[in-house]
Amino acid sequence: MPSHDRVQRKSAATGDSGLDRLFFGGFILALLAIAFLAGALLSTARIFPGPQIAQAYEAGRALYTQATAYDDPYAGDLWFPARRDESGVTRISAEQMQEGLTLYASGEETVARLLSAEGDVLHEWHLPFSEMLSQSTRIQSPRPDPFVYFRNAHLYPDGSLLVVIEGNGDTPYGYAIAKLGADSELLWLYDGGAHHDLDVGPDGRIYGITHAVVQHRLEHFDNLADAWLEDYLVVLSPEGEEELKLPLTEMVARSPYRHLLHTVSSYSVGDPLHTNAVNVVGAEFAASHPFAEEGDLLLSFRELNAVGIVRPETEELVWATRGPWLGQHDADPLPNGNILLFDNYGGYQSEAGISRVIEFSPQTGEIAWTYGGSDAHPLDSAIRSEQQRLDNGNTLIVESNGGRILEVAPDGELVWEFINPARGGEKQDQVAIVASARRLSPQTFKQDFLAQLPLSEAGLVQEAKETLAP
Repeated sequence: MPSHDRVQRKSAATGDSGLDRLFFGGFILALLAIAFLAGALLSTARIFPGPQIAQAYEAGRALYTQATAYDDPYAGDLWFPARRDESGVTRISAEQMQEGLTLYASGEETVARLLSAEGDVLHEWHLPFSEMLSQSTRIQSPRPDPFVYFRNAHLYPDGSLLVVIEGNGDTPYGYAIAKLGADSELLWLYDGGAHHDLDVGPDGRIYGITHAVVQHRLEHFDNLADAWLEDYLVVLSPEGEEELKLPLTEMVARSPYRHLLHTVSSYSVGDPLHTNAVNVVGAEFAASHPFAEEGDLLLSFRELNAVGIVRPETEELVWATRGPWLGQHDADPLPNGNILLFDNYGGYQSEAGISRVIEFSPQTGEIAWTYGGSDAHPLDSAIRSEQQRLDNGNTLIVESNGGRILEVAPDGELVWEFINPARGGEKQDQVAIVASARRLSPQTFKQDFLAQLPLSEAGLVQEAKETLAP
């Protein structure tokens, strides 16, 4: 065979092999493209196995994010750059401020502290979450202790403390409600996924919010995700036993206010309510409104930009409204019939910070009072935060992101300010958030607990002892 024939045949074979590889590669790419498009169509149409693939992807992405973006406690949202070098009490007007002690929960660990007006720590409750858990806990792979903190706290007269516990960087992030003794010993733990807030009724029952991932379609609301965080209203006995658990998204869906679920943004379809406050409605507030009864619960639904009243006895959302607020927290029913809340983004047009606190009429929507900071003292907290209307008419405000607690008079004058001393990070230039705060009268404490406090100023101890029963 002539040599040029062999070369020609070899070249043709090589060319055929190259074309084969090219066509085969194109075939594989086409199959991948078809599989991708089919998966996308199945996911969009919610046909098996599309939703299951999407859920597995989201779960994997959440685990990856937790393992990478939240491997440093200072990289989450429990610490923020300190806005000022000052710490502790930076401003005090004894004549204008509400007398009492301030209980606050700090974001650096599972800790709560009781402060004097001058900022001295009079008592501290601290117990690492890892020491609270038993082997039978329902919480799967909780975050390490540096990522776990007290989100809210309620102090009993005997010095025992009720706390909401959250894990930063987890999904779900709600962990538990716990009761600690005055010496920080664990009295009981309800590990049902509690988050954000709690309130205690006159009869001692505890009202809280929990959440869990559910994986089913909510009929008539195709805009929501197939797997989503459902919020629950829970009622616990004083001993921490669950007495009632109500799914709130489903409650909204069957209420006259169901249209609110159609307003959920695409960002929040997996967490459509983000319920962040629960407060017991008192007799005076209820008497001002035909839609409310004493013992109802006022809730705040951040992702609906709404507040509403739930009646536990009938398991109904009996009233809801939206207003000129954005990303709100801590809706408080006031004795005068108004509602006080922290409007996280409502001051976005202000040069004094993006946040404000507003008091408004539930029936007319009219704003009766507002505080939005000042140029010298801006109010700026994108998440968390709360407020408390005090007996003297002042308002105690938690600016969570700034690690700050402030008290303002009705005319907006700043009469007391505390900046969290907890600092961290590589340069010690980050401040731990203040998760919650409450001003309390020593007269509400029992003598045994009061005697433990190193109080000496303002005659508060003696006055309280004289008015307390043994």
